[in-house]
Amino acid sequence: MELARQIARLGVMSMPSRSAVVAALVLILASCSGTAPTGSQPTSPPPVSIPPRSTPTSTPGGVGAIDHATGPTDVLLRYEEGGGFVMPAWTAASAPIFTLYGDGTITFRNLAQAPLPAIGSVAPFHPFRTARMNEEQVQALLAFALGAGGLGTARANYANDMIADASSATFTVNAGGLAKTVSVYALGIDAAQVPDGPARQAFVRLRDHLIDIDHGGSIKTDVYAPGHYRGILLDGQPGAADQKAWPWKEIKTSEFVGNGDPNALQLPSRVLTVADVERLGIQPFQGGFVGLPLAGPGDGTAYSLSLRPLMPEETK
Repeated sequence: MELARQIARLGVMSMPSRSAVVAALVLILASCSGTAPTGSQPTSPPPVSIPPRSTPTSTPGGVGAIDHATGPTDVLLRYEEGGGFVMPAWTAASAPIFTLYGDGTITFRNLAQAPLPAIGSVAPFHPFRTARMNEEQVQALLAFALGAGGLGTARANYANDMIADASSATFTVNAGGLAKTVSVYALGIDAAQVPDGPARQAFVRLRDHLIDIDHGGSIKTDVYAPGHYRGILLDGQPGAADQKAWPWKEIKTSEFVGNGDPNALQLPSRVLTVADVERLGIQPFQGGFVGLPLAGPGDGTAYSLSLRPLMPEETK
């Protein structure tokens, strides 16, 4: 089977029988059962190949069909980064770097790309890319994440008291009977004295694979063009040379409000449509941006607008 060959290339043993699979995965998966292929539509983005990036130092147990939801907004696997010593606007404008959804759709952005040139005061981001994996590829990626990628046996938090003001890497997995979030502080900034060395090495392997899922753009993908964006409105610096007039007659500054989550950074934001964003006159905007100077309606109060694309499951 092609799936068995892909999994073997990822350093995971192929499936001898269902009972053997269950026994081998008792520490990783809570349950195993077959999942029917979701099927792709002709207009969907092309599938992405998932060869191994490196040979694991250990060989996990065999992996069979890994249970998972199949909806287009069901998050199966996600990688994101946040925190550290950065400005609030950059934090608010950041979005998950990689997401695998239940129907095989992936959205991702390669952080290794050189930044886009500034547009005056505005710092634009590269657009996210998207593609569709078939079910065999979904299974292979989940097997890698749960096995050699370390998520199957990971605990919730991994600290590093030797580093200050670094970001945290966060992995989310909802598959194979598991629903967990794993936070790793200062991932990749490791020294010999840092605990959990083998686990951190596994997380680095997984991170490196996810952020370069299209192998530097050598695999065809499409631009992810969301229908809605999150606009974040902060106080700006008066007198900016490229300050723009408030572009919306129907949108008031009072409509930019916090999201009400007591555990989240409360910054005034509002959902914007593509038409709303186009009226800003900034190109490209599909990947979001930071730092557009705006003059408030009526009184000309100085604001700074940042933009973040919404992911398929997000509504605000």
